[in-house]
Amino acid sequence: MTKNKERNYLLLVGGLIGILSIVLMLKGNPANMGFCIACFLRDTAGALKLHTAPVVQYLRPEIIGLVLGSFLISLGTKEFKVRGGSSPVLRFFMGMMLAIGALVFLGCPLRMVLRMAGGDLNAWVGLIGFILGVYAGTLYLKRGFSLGRNHGLGIAEGLAMPLFEVILLILLLAYPATLAFSTEGPGSQHAPIWLSLVIALVVGCTAQKTRLCQAGGIRDLIMFKDATLLWGSVALFATALVMNLIYGNFNFGFAGQPIAHTEHLWNILGLFIVGLISTLLGGCPMRQLVLAGTGNTDSAITVLGMMIGAAFAHNFGLASSGNGTTPAGRIATIVIIVIVLVIGLMNTRRQKA
Repeated sequence: MTKNKERNYLLLVGGLIGILSIVLMLKGNPANMGFCIACFLRDTAGALKLHTAPVVQYLRPEIIGLVLGSFLISLGTKEFKVRGGSSPVLRFFMGMMLAIGALVFLGCPLRMVLRMAGGDLNAWVGLIGFILGVYAGTLYLKRGFSLGRNHGLGIAEGLAMPLFEVILLILLLAYPATLAFSTEGPGSQHAPIWLSLVIALVVGCTAQKTRLCQAGGIRDLIMFKDATLLWGSVALFATALVMNLIYGNFNFGFAGQPIAHTEHLWNILGLFIVGLISTLLGGCPMRQLVLAGTGNTDSAITVLGMMIGAAFAHNFGLASSGNGTTPAGRIATIVIIVIVLVIGLMNTRRQKA
């Protein structure tokens, strides 16, 4: 595929995802949260009773659909390939820390773009941290950062994550009484199950074919001066912005934004963590889910880490709220930055000039 063709495909898919994200919001998902991987993994963890925060418990079909959409398209195009074994324990804990950083900011990179398109200036401030985090990650990559090679694994390893999502779907549809559901707050706000699932299947398929990734777009621009991948995020922002303007959901400013806070330093540092870890792990949260559907067990273990990290953030008071960050969350943010910088140094092999 030529660069121009790839760019046009990314523009089309990014634009479609922007529209579908706003459709989900219009049909019931929380404001400025048509799609948010960190938030939806947190809600799913709550539905599975991994945390007990009553306002963020709902088994999100969007998570299920992303993995299964990627799985189905990779099977159809013969791109399903089971591989993994690259520092799984380290990836698990990095996934945990990524989720905590995202919940300090209150959103993953995808939600950051959607918040920007909704006029939330706090997200534009957070973008500074995200770019700096990706930049820091590229410095490690240029110096030979690696978590080790992955290798081929048995088919059961690759099928584990898609089958897990199927089990979650069965629980949601047939045994909802076994799950926890919020009766107020963001967890109680959701689009119809069938609509969320169908849209997520579409997003999973198209994101897999285009390699759409917020972190990857910035990484490629910094490292290779290649903006191709970034066009997907630009198109996503543009169509979401137009949709918000059409439906009167554009609210320009810092104050009064839905599920957001105005503590600029911690918005920057939270997304610095997300940008740095996403770059070191080879993809943002959405990309990790999509890769998990293609048989990549390294991404699957990262996704499980993110889910546990999201639960951990709420169980131990690390997650922010619309009222701001918490003392524990601020301490965790600094500690995580130090830990990840050390992980980067410990896994860097200086390349010969």
